[in-house]
Amino acid sequence: MIKNNEIDLAYIESNPILNKSLDFSIKIVEYCKILKYKYKEYNLTNQLIRSGTSIGANANEAVIGSSKKDFINKMNIASPC
Repeated sequence: MIKNNEIDLAYIESNPILNKSLDFSIKIVEYCKILKYKYKEYNLTNQLIRSGTSIGANANEAVIGSSKKDFINKMNIASPC
């Protein structure tokens, strides 16, 4: 969770969905650095970073959602399938 613009890493590590989405986001950003600087793929990397990191953002929004229905809706958005 984010409180006062600080990420609570203990909370993320205790939540497997948030933990996996954070790891995935980090891997996406690292991969995009390679694509961008080695292969000069600027358009592809910009879209990949936006879509790859949005999973974690949507999962975090689901966790702090206001209701069960809101949680389910946001997790469906975060789902890569």
